[in-house]
Formats: sequence, structure tokens, C-alpha cells
Amino acid sequence: MAASRTKKPVPLKRLALHLMLLGGVVISLFPFYWTAVMATNTTRDIYSTPPKLVFGPELFNNISRVFETIDFTGSFLNTLTVACCTTVLVLFFDSLAAFTFAKYEFPGRKYLFGALLLTFMLPAQLSLIPQFVIMVNIGWVGTIKALIIPAAANAFGIFWMRQYIMGAVPDDLIAAARLDGAGFFRQYWNVALPIIRPGLAFLGIFTFIGSWNDYAWPLIVMTDPSNLTLQVALSQLNTAHNTDYSMVMAGALLAVAPLVVVFALFARGFVADAVKGALRG
Repeated sequence: MAASRTKKPVPLKRLALHLMLLGGVVISLFPFYWTAVMATNTTRDIYSTPPKLVFGPELFNNISRVFETIDFTGSFLNTLTVACCTTVLVLFFDSLAAFTFAKYEFPGRKYLFGALLLTFMLPAQLSLIPQFVIMVNIGWVGTIKALIIPAAANAFGIFWMRQYIMGAVPDDLIAAARLDGAGFFRQYWNVALPIIRPGLAFLGIFTFIGSWNDYAWPLIVMTDPSNLTLQVALSQLNTAHNTDYSMVMAGALLAVAPLVVVFALFARGFVADAVKGALRG
């Protein structure tokens, strides 16, 4: 009979590391838990001392009051349209421009990319007024187009995908495609695009969440109440003299739910493709 193996004691450093990671997870998840707790209780329960830390029975009542106070369905559909269209356009245009910067030589490439990085370093608030003036001049104020078209490409996405393509797509593969007679777009679509899916997954998550949570630009440019996005509509739940925080948190909980679904879907593809790439390497 084989001798029984004695379990080795867990090293103290590893135990301390696991405890630190567990503490980080608890700290990260507690705001979401607290949001759910507030959404299921009343405002009086939230202000009680000590505050309630367990779920209550008021969730559906709070949700119904959200739907009575604002046009939640309409603003939800507006936000979903803007976020989906913006994400698709950013993934296409940013990856296409990044592929050009990474794999093609043309006059002024370095200077153009440097100018792009300069725009990336400028605060986004500086462009709000010029952007609004442009929307006024072309008659897009109050329309969904004013939220989608200006966000169709951005410097961060081009920079991120350019760096990813430079490391993930071999030059020899592009050269072989050129020898086979593949043009620019075929090289991008059939050769580079299948390889860079993990990078696109990250950019898709980043863009969708940013577009979904955008508040300042929709607040400025959306003058039509029927075209309000979800974040602007939820801000109407706050009143000057009395705010029902349980109702506000119920609306916030409904607004966060789609982000969790999108993150779960994109993150699964990101991890799976990254593992495949690592195994191939």
C-alpha cells in the first residue's frame, strides 16, 4: 500500500495573499450589494441607525414608481441604440485605422499618429462646446445622431488596437497575403481581424460601458424629452427638496443589469480567444 501523503501546510505568504484578494473582492462588490439592498428597502430603512444590510420586500414597489416617474422604457431603448451603434462603429473604424498605422508605411505616418496621441491627452470637456456648435450648424441637436456619429471613432481605441495589432499580427502573414493578391481590406478582414478578436472584445466592453454611462454630452445635446438617454432620465428622479433614494437605487439597479450581461458575454470571448492565442504561441 502506498504510504499516505501528508498535506503540506499552506505557506503564510500565500494565505496572506489570498486574504488580501478576498478583501479586495469584498470591497469591490460591496457597492453593488449596497445598491441592491437600498433598492429593496424604503428610504426610511436606509436612514435608520444602524442601516439595514439585508434585502427587503420593496423592490417591485420601487421599480413600479421608477416607471411611473420617468419614461424608463423609452430612455432604455435610446441608450441601448446609442451604445450598440457606437460600439459597432468604434470597433470597425478604430481597428481599421489601427491596422493602417501598424502595418502600412505612408508619408507622415509618425506625425499623424503623434497628433492623434495629442488629442488623446486633451480633456474631453474641451471639445463639448465646439462639438455642440457643430451639432447646431448641421441641425442635429436633440437627435440620436448627435450621440452616435461624434463617438464613432476615438484616439484611445486606435492607440489600443494599433499596439495590439503590432504584437499579435506577424508582418510575414501580411506579406504572404499581399503575395497571394489580397488587397488592403481583405488583409484587414480575412487575415488581421480573426487574430485581434481579444483586443476587440476589450475595446467593445470599454466602449459599450462608456457610452451607456455617458451623462454630460447627452445632457447638453438632448433637447427632445423623447430622446433622453437612461442616465439623463434617471437624474430626473433627484428632486431639489426630497429624494427617494430607494427609488433612485432601483432605477440604478435596472441600469446596471445590462452592463453585467455585456461584460459577461464579451469577457468570455476575450478570455477564450486569449487562451487560444497563448496555446498557439
